[in-house]
Amino acid sequence: MPIIAARVYHDGRLVRDIGADEELPESCEEGDFFWLGLYEPTPGELENIAGRFGLHPLAVEDALKGRQLPKVEVYGDQLFVVARTANVEQGRIQAGETAIFLGRRFLISVRHGSARAHTDVRARLEATPALLGHGTDYILYAIVDFIVDGYFPVIDEIEDRLLGVEESVMDTPLDAADIRNLYAQRHEIIRFQRLTGLMKDAVGKLTTADLPVIDKPVRPFFRDVLDHLNRADYRLTGLRDIAASVIDTNGLLEAQRQGVITRQLAAWAAILAVPTAIAGIYGMNFEVMPELGWTFGYPLVLALIFGASGGLYWRFKRIGWL
Repeated sequence: MPIIAARVYHDGRLVRDIGADEELPESCEEGDFFWLGLYEPTPGELENIAGRFGLHPLAVEDALKGRQLPKVEVYGDQLFVVARTANVEQGRIQAGETAIFLGRRFLISVRHGSARAHTDVRARLEATPALLGHGTDYILYAIVDFIVDGYFPVIDEIEDRLLGVEESVMDTPLDAADIRNLYAQRHEIIRFQRLTGLMKDAVGKLTTADLPVIDKPVRPFFRDVLDHLNRADYRLTGLRDIAASVIDTNGLLEAQRQGVITRQLAAWAAILAVPTAIAGIYGMNFEVMPELGWTFGYPLVLALIFGASGGLYWRFKRIGWL
């Protein structure tokens, strides 16, 4: 069975670990609660646990799918919470899921695709028995807070990458592959922001709604998580704007570069038009052309060509076309 940890606590203090071969307790004594962590269990394994703790079959079905959106649902005197995790793999945002069954005497977490285990959360809570003594609702807060805090390293990595592209686009135009990658990142940011929006709705419900298991003294802790989600959403909005501005800036710079090249080509075309026109006139096979019999005709035509071309070059150089 994919049990990561199974522990019994009494008034916030660890009583004992439950071994891999030991039967899971169906209930706890007064003041005790049970914390079970699972990672990608099979349907049979989770249904076996569901039978012991009286978990609702619809919630069990959702926990097995591993592709649920963030939500909070009430099943009698139990809560079912789905939170989405996020991490970066090979430059892409990969989303995972943590489903949590919450009762007064137990908390069961089921992780799918989440790269971050709850080991640190468990160790931190066990080091503060006074906080852990609040009960399973405080453990729920600690897990959700841990998941939300995991968003910020992802946001930091995306931000560093986008700021690097933003700085480089001023010197080097983006090629087609860069633009496609930038669009892909922008779409990932939008999907990530949609996820954080749903997480805000779920955590907001834990903060304000009258729910079983969630005691009033613990609600302010969820309000702190909501503040973190608002900050994450604000930063994601900024990153989405940066991605859009980089694309727009690259288009403007590319248009400006094309305009410079167009002006240069037009300037050189105007300069070359002078000798072309003069040579075209004197290339005609007419017999009666006054300059043909003049001694200074040829030097004068050359001087006219070089003078006119030089004057045009000076003029275009002065106005910045060359």
